[in-house]
Amino acid sequence: MNKKNLIPYIRIHDRSDHALSQAQSFADRGADALLILDCSADDTGHDEVIGEIKEIYRKVDLPVIAGGNIKRLEDVKKLLYAGCDKALLELSNEAHRGLLPEASKRFGKEKIAVSADDLESLQKHRADIQEYASLVVYYGSEDAAAVERNMAAPWIIFMTIDVEGAIPAYLKQSGLTGVSSVSLSRDTVDYMQLKEEFRAGGYSMNVMESAIAWEEFRLNGDGLIPVVVQDYRTDQVLMLAYMNEEAFQMTLRTGKMTYWSRSRKELWVKGLTSGHFQYVRSLSADCDKDTILARVSQVGAACHTGEISCFFNELVKKQYDETNPRKVFEDVYGVIMDRKEHPKEGSYTNYLFDKGIDKILKKVGEEATEIIIAAKNPDPEEIKYEISDFLYHVMVLMAERGVTWDDIMRELARR
Repeated sequence: MNKKNLIPYIRIHDRSDHALSQAQSFADRGADALLILDCSADDTGHDEVIGEIKEIYRKVDLPVIAGGNIKRLEDVKKLLYAGCDKALLELSNEAHRGLLPEASKRFGKEKIAVSADDLESLQKHRADIQEYASLVVYYGSEDAAAVERNMAAPWIIFMTIDVEGAIPAYLKQSGLTGVSSVSLSRDTVDYMQLKEEFRAGGYSMNVMESAIAWEEFRLNGDGLIPVVVQDYRTDQVLMLAYMNEEAFQMTLRTGKMTYWSRSRKELWVKGLTSGHFQYVRSLSADCDKDTILARVSQVGAACHTGEISCFFNELVKKQYDETNPRKVFEDVYGVIMDRKEHPKEGSYTNYLFDKGIDKILKKVGEEATEIIIAAKNPDPEEIKYEISDFLYHVMVLMAERGVTWDDIMRELARR
């Protein structure tokens, strides 16, 4: 049986900080995905909602299913390009049913979801659902088993009759992949705790379970295991701490890094006082099972001094060329952004920014052509230099249009 997800939803009418902060709060409390409904009144509002979704995608680690105010294929593309995992079309909308085959063929069935609010629609459009959609979002209150029998794809129930006690009946269904409702979208819901409660009731939930039992770890003389903590985005090592069994189990249950304080002799939830929580992205054991590597989403600074990392006291350093591709790209991009924000006389980068987008695009095109010419040359060294020139000018274009390497990395990772 597939693991079940708890999925809050947000109705967005226009661009606002509220939706972003709400989405981040859902993620921090352990939600598994996010359902977004575009409630904008016109095309201008729709574009503002798309902008809000882009910000959510950039800053919040949650899969997003989004729909509403879709009028044409271009709107489906906008949602997917904004970072949504799936665009949601309505079976009750004749125009959406017309878009379904084309959207599925152009963007892939896995990128398309459909919504329905009655069993008749599920039955009537069963063949189209099977062929063109990878997920059904069902708005209804029928018997859970009856809904399951009529499904032609994995489904999410959006409970219009918002009774928390009714959720277990749906969790029993093998095709169900998630539950959404008004009550599950409140600021007070602790999704990690709720999933643990459902799991204790025998339901398969999307929770963190260690592949290695605590008894298999090799502990130090104090019964502790050291934990090296690393930023999951940048790979920067943030800190070193220790866990006992209780801290380890609490970390799995809550999704927040919890340690054993050797000085205070008590459990320590990182960020409980400062607000600088660490949200688990992965835990790994080394070959001897005597050290844990935690990759986390770090809020604020990891160090109590205010430094991002505790490892800032440089002891010795030899000169070397940085070869981590992401670090190199980020460093060059950072210099370009600094030139944009703090112009420097005589700077070629500032010359490009001053000339504007047309000049930047012209240079990108010229450098792309240089790569093609160089590729005809048997000497690979020439290609290396031309690609480097091309990437520099692409980064200037990225800076001009507000696209970051983080945006590019996340997009590539989705493909």
